[in-house]
Amino acid sequence: MYAEPVTIAILSGWINRKRMEALSNEYHLEQGGLLRVLIASLVASTIALTVFILPAEFDSDPTGLGEMMGIKGMSGYSVGAFSEQDLPFHADERVFELAPFESLEYKYRLEAGQSMSFSWTASTMSSEAAEVLFDFHSEEDGTDPEDAVSFRVATSMGGHGNFVAPFSGIHGWFWENRGGEEVTVALKTSGFYTSSTVYSPSGTFDTQFPSKNP
Repeated sequence: MYAEPVTIAILSGWINRKRMEALSNEYHLEQGGLLRVLIASLVASTIALTVFILPAEFDSDPTGLGEMMGIKGMSGYSVGAFSEQDLPFHADERVFELAPFESLEYKYRLEAGQSMSFSWTASTMSSEAAEVLFDFHSEEDGTDPEDAVSFRVATSMGGHGNFVAPFSGIHGWFWENRGGEEVTVALKTSGFYTSSTVYSPSGTFDTQFPSKNP
């Protein structure tokens, strides 16, 4: 007559142990999942530190990827939000004609901290908008042109904005017409540049802007 309560008690105890084991297993699985997340976060943080932060902020590039991406030493390119300039202010307008698969470069001489506003559009001879490949980049004084820093590389029908030179050197565009029609690139700029240079298949041409205010 006591067998039934004893059996129930044993069964109840066994069920409780199984529940505790299940909860314990679930806890360990949850802990294991958290551990995996923490490990993944640590790995991602280490990669970001090594590949991006160290080259850009501390000019240390242990992997060499920072230099390949043009971000090595970028923290040294800081400039003020407001500045007054001693150099004269200039405006410049250019029109370049690009045959199919022809390219050229046009760059301005800017000292560190000098600014330039720009607007350019690309169109066909029938005045329809056209896409060209462009690369806005800078070459710092005393460095190899192969070490140029690219700020934007894309395919577009135009671009408008403002640029502040992070270092002294030449700064400007590479355009290439990858279409089957002749394309015209019309550029308007204004800023504190002192000279400009065209690099084209027909040669290199320099323009000097007045170094003093009239």
